[in-house]
This record gives sequence, structure tokens and C-alpha cells, in this order.
Amino acid sequence: MIKLTWQYIPFRSDVAFLQIKQTEVTQIPFYITFFYLHVYSAIFVLLAGFTQFNSGLLKKKPVIHRNIGKLYVFTVLFLSAPSGLFIGIFANGGFYSKVSFVTLSVLWFYFTLKGFLTIKNKNITLHKAFMLRSFALTFSAITLRFWKVILVYLFQPSPMDVYQIIAWIGWIPNLLIIEYYLFNQSKK
Repeated sequence: MIKLTWQYIPFRSDVAFLQIKQTEVTQIPFYITFFYLHVYSAIFVLLAGFTQFNSGLLKKKPVIHRNIGKLYVFTVLFLSAPSGLFIGIFANGGFYSKVSFVTLSVLWFYFTLKGFLTIKNKNITLHKAFMLRSFALTFSAITLRFWKVILVYLFQPSPMDVYQIIAWIGWIPNLLIIEYYLFNQSKK
């Protein structure tokens, strides 16, 4: 993911994924701004999220956990999810891809907000559940690309078909895995 993000340094509007988004770049006000907000902030929350589920860090350095968590929440709520929502409206793959990416952004915002509010109310169990859901959606940045490689390698579908499929399988299985995990934890 860092390598993918690195392609966009310095700011350019004609590199990598943006090469196929030239209509949006040239005709949609602020598209490029929201795109870069999303790319740069999402890589941060992806890296920050990996630190948050380390029980050693949580027990030995709770202040670090709390501060990284606050940065994660702030970044998702004010940068990553809103910019994802905006660029999701213009997603490749047509209506179904757009619905998927917009839904992903709304759920990402919602789960992150609920995770923040539940810890403010000292409900650690719900906080953990909502933050696991939030990070499952954050992690879709990786799983989406993983599925894209697998689908193209195995089936060679058309590019728009790929977008329509990965738009959904990039995040729904992640969320189902977390729900299954939470269900099993609740039975213990």
C-alpha cells in the first residue's frame, strides 16, 4: 500500500489510477483534492489501525493506544471516509460499484463514530467491536487489491466487471469475518 501511495508523490493528476479518471480530474471540481485526501489519509489509518489491536501495546502503553486511536478516529471521520464518499460517487463500474463504495464510506464513518462514542461511555466491549468493524473496512484497501489480482489472474474479466465485483468483495467478506469473530466471542 505504501508503494501504491508513493506513486502519487509529488501531486500529479496523470499517474497510476488517475490516468483512467481524467474526466473526473478535469470536470469535477475538487475531485483531485478529495482523491489525494483519501489516498494519503487512508494509508495513515491503515498503518495506525494495525497498532491498535496489539494487546501488549494496550496493556503496557495505554496512552499510545489512546493517542493513535484518537488520530485514527479523527482521520477517518474528517478525512478518509468523507473523501471516500465523494470519490465513491464517481467510482468506475457503474451504479452498483458506486452504491458499494458509498455504502462502504458511510459504514466506515458510522462504525468509527460508534467506536469512539462507546469508549467515551466506558463501554470497552462495544468499543472493541465497533473498532474491529471500522478496521475491517479500513483493511478493504488491501483486500480489494488482493481480490482484483485473483480475479484478473483466474478469469480475465473486463475491467468494468472487475470493478463491479471487487467493489463488493473488497469489504463485505472482511465485515462477515469480523461479525463471525464477534459472534464467537460473545458465546464465550
